[in-house]
Amino acid sequence: MNVTERRIGLEQEFFLVNGEGVISDRADEFLQGCHLMAEAQGCNPGYFVPEFVKCMVEINTPPAYTGTELAKEYLNNLKLAIAVGRQMNLRLYPLSSYPLHIMPVMRDKPNYHIQARTVGYERFLHAGKCTGTHLHLEVPPGVIDPRVAVSYNSTAAAREELLNIYNLATALDSALISLVRACPFYEGMAIGLASHTIRYRGSEVFGWEGVYTHLQPVGGLMPYADCVESLVEQQFSRYYAWLEAMDKAGVERHKFWEAGGSLLRSAWNPVRLNRLGTVEIRCIDSNYPSVILAAISLLEKAAHRVRREQLTVRPVKGLHIFEWSSDRLLVPDFEYLNGDLLYAAATEGVKHPQVKAYVDSILQFAIADGGEGAKYLTKLRNELDNYQTIEAEILQEFSPATAQLSVEEGLRIVRECCDKLEAQVAWLDSEHPLATLDTEMMLSDFSCS
Repeated sequence: MNVTERRIGLEQEFFLVNGEGVISDRADEFLQGCHLMAEAQGCNPGYFVPEFVKCMVEINTPPAYTGTELAKEYLNNLKLAIAVGRQMNLRLYPLSSYPLHIMPVMRDKPNYHIQARTVGYERFLHAGKCTGTHLHLEVPPGVIDPRVAVSYNSTAAAREELLNIYNLATALDSALISLVRACPFYEGMAIGLASHTIRYRGSEVFGWEGVYTHLQPVGGLMPYADCVESLVEQQFSRYYAWLEAMDKAGVERHKFWEAGGSLLRSAWNPVRLNRLGTVEIRCIDSNYPSVILAAISLLEKAAHRVRREQLTVRPVKGLHIFEWSSDRLLVPDFEYLNGDLLYAAATEGVKHPQVKAYVDSILQFAIADGGEGAKYLTKLRNELDNYQTIEAEILQEFSPATAQLSVEEGLRIVRECCDKLEAQVAWLDSEHPLATLDTEMMLSDFSCS
């Protein structure tokens, strides 16, 4: 396989709500409807899957060779799910947190109980109160080995490509958090932070109470790998950190293995190696299709340029932006990336001057790859001073920011978000969805339409 033919894939989680916007636990019934409709249309029903709580579903795509192909598959599956929901008086709520208080019902499966017992049931429920989008960047076939992380039999070129894509994905973390922040409300409160990031990965340093606050090797962003050996060492270090956490919680290790646990399945990090043969990027909020398509375009182009130009991706101490030459892509060092930059991304976002400079450099790097979506990314870069996330757009309705969201306001937000999701799927559903972003979409539309 030529490096220009690597594939990209997507998974997006959605909350399921009824016609009034109230959270619904009818995921099993809904998914059965999706499977039946997919089979009737000659589609793969396996792209509609349950999540660990019954009010959430996941919609996946087959791996695609281009961002345009991926966007079409994504929109087709969304269209099918929306049609099934319409028949059942159910809707997909697309943003990263349900704005009102919920108490999700966890599925009775061993692997979920193991995770909940290890991190604590109350803490683990944060994972059922926020939704994310995962993008997969394919690496050379066979280079990822589920038993030992990186295959000993892979070629030096394959291992180098894996290392560069892994480091690129790590370097993009705060940019994706900043650009794709979705819902300002969590459990009825406007917390002024990127709630999905805060409540999922957490941070002891910043006082963010989330699922993995005290287990950063398992759920936080891991450092760059300066060589394949350090990448392998990182995987095993994380694996043993998880086993030790299980020991401390009184969970027998054999239960983890019997439930399908393994070296790579002990990772819930923002960037991780996936046994499917991909580098999986998990830091992206669930959001509207227009925002997800822009993220797809950004990631596809950045990764393609690294591969095509055979760039070596390495961090440099004191560097705060992306810089590149004929054979190297230099990125911010990890201490800054996972420290000041992460904090700024999760608080002020692109409004923070250091975040803006960092995002601007990433857009400049990705745009140079050209193709569908490049014009929109250029427009985004040119108007970055006026950029508004979906989170900021919603919060503008509540000025000054509302401390506590009423039930009526929360349900109205949910219904309006469902309306916008359905409208965007209808609008973007074409042979060239990324070209639609290029030719028809203004910057303000990225945030609100």
